[in-house]
Amino acid sequence: KFGFDILDAGDSSISRFGQAMPDQVLDIIRKSDACLKGPVGESAADVVLVLRQSMDLYANVRPVKSFPNLKGLSDAIDLVIIRENTEDLYLGWEFDADSSTVISLRRTSERASRRIAEYAFKASSQRGKKKVVAVHKANVLRRGDGLFARTCKDVSKNFPQIEFTEQYVDACAMNLIRNPDDYDIILTTNMFGDILSDEALQVAGSIGMGPAGNIGDDFGLFEPAHGAAFDIAGKNIANPSSILLSSKLMLEWLGGKRSDAGAIREAQRVENAIRKMLIGNRRTVDIGGNMSTIEFTNAVIDLMY
Repeated sequence: KFGFDILDAGDSSISRFGQAMPDQVLDIIRKSDACLKGPVGESAADVVLVLRQSMDLYANVRPVKSFPNLKGLSDAIDLVIIRENTEDLYLGWEFDADSSTVISLRRTSERASRRIAEYAFKASSQRGKKKVVAVHKANVLRRGDGLFARTCKDVSKNFPQIEFTEQYVDACAMNLIRNPDDYDIILTTNMFGDILSDEALQVAGSIGMGPAGNIGDDFGLFEPAHGAAFDIAGKNIANPSSILLSSKLMLEWLGGKRSDAGAIREAQRVENAIRKMLIGNRRTVDIGGNMSTIEFTNAVIDLMY
């Protein structure tokens, strides 16, 4: 019971319309219930940052799981990286101080820190481990990350059933490799979360298995964790799991938003089908198999029906 609008944005849109995100495309997205976005190329910042900021999609949600028969560092990884999605260096506030020096500004506010912390603790309350670690660099960025750390700690007092700890980002990067099973929810700032989520996916086996959600109070944008792979474009060998699992996230979010148990059930069927593929060693080239993008996708669809 879905109606789809297929829209053009990113590099291809620049070549056609002269804009990465034409106004008419943004208008259609705003009027939809959710958006599933593929990689758009070198102009990604002109697409996804516009969507995140203009629609106030403040929570970037990156689930990281172990999947069967992948060469991860553990078979028991099940964590979520939740990062603040509207501030930090990704605001793009940069200017030339002189001909050889650029100044980049980083914003951290109590409001944004509080609502992402509340989002993370509420998410943790629905999971088994009930653990949140706030990741920052407050020992160096004493004012900005200091504010973030204090706010996370303050919010934690409202969730006494959840174990709350803190880590510096360099220690977290190390521990994700050393003890990835220890983590449940990693709560962090925008740029740190961007880097840690790619690392965590590779620790689990492949960034090609990573979904991502950009979620606000009233809208959700879902996309693969990876970017565009120009070196394999048109070769029919890309792993479609990331965008398939992003559609799973979208269905879960819509199901929760609309109290639609059917959407949540269908979401789990997507992941179950991908797990069955990997249990049977039916894989794309990037994860050690020989299936093409289309073959893998069609096989997933067959398993769902």
